[in-house]
Amino acid sequence: MELLCLLGALLAFGAMVLEALRSSMVFTCLWALYLSLYQVGQVFLYFQWDSLLLETGFLAILVAPLNLFGRKSPSKQHDSITFWLLRWLLFRLMFASGVVKLTSRCPTWWGLTAVTYHYETQCIPTPLAWYAHQLPVWFQKLSVVGTFVIEIAVSFLFFAPLRRLRLGAFYLQVLLQVLIIVTGNYNFFNLLTIMLCFSLLDDEAVSSWLGRGKRKKAKAGWPETLLSWAAVLVELGVYALIIYGAKVYFQLDINWKNKSVSSKTAFTYHEFNHFLKMVTPPSIWIGVLSLTWEVVTAMFRCACVRGFFWKLWATVQWAIFATAAAGMFALSVVPFTFIEYEANSNIWPAVRQAYEAVDGYQLVNSYGLFRRMTGVGGRPEVVIEGSMDKVTWTEIEFMFKPGNVSGPPVVAPHQPRLDWQMWFAALGPHAQSPWFTSLVHRLLQGKKDVIALVQPESQYPFTREPPAFIRASLYKYWFTEASEDGSLPQQWWRRKYVEEFYPTVHLGDPTLEKLLSELGVKDKGPILQTPDAPVPQALRLVREHVQGLSGPLVLWSLFATGVAICLLKVLFSGSSKPASAEPKSKRPKDPPAASSDRKEHREEARPDRKDNSEERAADSDRSPRKRK
Repeated sequence: MELLCLLGALLAFGAMVLEALRSSMVFTCLWALYLSLYQVGQVFLYFQWDSLLLETGFLAILVAPLNLFGRKSPSKQHDSITFWLLRWLLFRLMFASGVVKLTSRCPTWWGLTAVTYHYETQCIPTPLAWYAHQLPVWFQKLSVVGTFVIEIAVSFLFFAPLRRLRLGAFYLQVLLQVLIIVTGNYNFFNLLTIMLCFSLLDDEAVSSWLGRGKRKKAKAGWPETLLSWAAVLVELGVYALIIYGAKVYFQLDINWKNKSVSSKTAFTYHEFNHFLKMVTPPSIWIGVLSLTWEVVTAMFRCACVRGFFWKLWATVQWAIFATAAAGMFALSVVPFTFIEYEANSNIWPAVRQAYEAVDGYQLVNSYGLFRRMTGVGGRPEVVIEGSMDKVTWTEIEFMFKPGNVSGPPVVAPHQPRLDWQMWFAALGPHAQSPWFTSLVHRLLQGKKDVIALVQPESQYPFTREPPAFIRASLYKYWFTEASEDGSLPQQWWRRKYVEEFYPTVHLGDPTLEKLLSELGVKDKGPILQTPDAPVPQALRLVREHVQGLSGPLVLWSLFATGVAICLLKVLFSGSSKPASAEPKSKRPKDPPAASSDRKEHREEARPDRKDNSEERAADSDRSPRKRK
């Protein structure tokens, strides 16, 4: 597993800094490596963002160029077809995430009070989450309304024919993800979602960011001006309709006296289910029409390619990738319709069978984040304690999750998997988390690899000798309130003891041995010793150098190194460009498709010579009288 992780990290870092490695072959390797880790990691990797990463990684295989033999592959006519699949994935992710909040019948989402609990009950909050928790209740409820609008209503603008509507949807989606990033540690999920949002942009938008926008025309004709104003009116009408719908269905009312906005859900669960039945099938047909448009426009671009061979090659590629896109779209309809039973039951049996055949590869998945709000009565948290004499107990702190009343950290885009599982373990009895008994067993044994997941060795309280006894207690946590004078509190959390979570056990304890056997986590035999081969030795060397560093530090160091390398490449290419690029610009190389036009350009470049020869021939044929 360590070898797979290192290979994936090296390949991803290489693709970040080297354009030649951004090929479909590299993305195939990355997808296969992560799929292997996903299957073996089981509950520790069974998160929706792991499935999202696998699905996005498979689509990257279709989007990325092939780049065989180190040759740089130019853009193809079918690029818009495969790139559209990312937009459809973004729509399924956002629309389903908004819908499941209401179909779950969670009272906090229906009462628009979910965010008042979200900041302190999420897995690993950030320091800004404490400040966001102090905001007034009316603002928290308004933010829930904004979440519904962005995730459900704005998602349909992904397929709008007007580009400014798509750009508006892009900025709204990015705004939502940035707000989640600054208030919660959700690893790479929000960054990956922002990358999917780039499928809403076009070359003109990206060029304008880079300062390479096209020059505006001097003066447009009246038809173009009329169409431009009509598009602006349509866009304003769409935004006005969204704002009006939010006002009506959530009863938004501005209280100028109290400087607040009141909100309340104005529809019932059955009305929303009826709305979902009406919207889900048309949303699929919108996807069909949008994909058909991309396929047809790509076909016309193939027809415009010059040269019979190049036109045939472009058409073959178009047919292959259009078929692949249609197949991926058909498969994705099955998990997408999980949000509405009637639409799911109407899917063709052949499509359902195909989905079941490839379900294990995580090619297409169902999504629905933050379905229910947990910890409404207080954030449940498990605290592990160790003792040498069963009298004096010492808390075993984790690196990132709330344990004592210490402040929340910033760990994104790293995800401490054990800390996240501790949050899920607190939601039920320890029997629902078999790995917890194994964790207690390893801590009693003093396994260094497991201790490194909990705390650095220098900060672990039982460094010299493992604890003789271990127990776990369940607490309820709440954010502390801000002082009336505006000063910050000395502690971020306040907590209250609830009950015993795990009984006091020791090595050889009959209770512990029974639990290990029942849960199937007992050692079946002696652990095999690592051989002294070159690969294990290299892994051991890397582990010794990296183990003392935290996950966020390693990730940000890799990111900073990659950015520095990319900046140096840009600087060096910019400094060498004027000297080497000027002679080449005198005779630009024609593309293969334009080779048939060279003769026409050469003949057009010499019109004067041909005209002068015709004039001389005509003068010689004239009589002396006419010449005079």
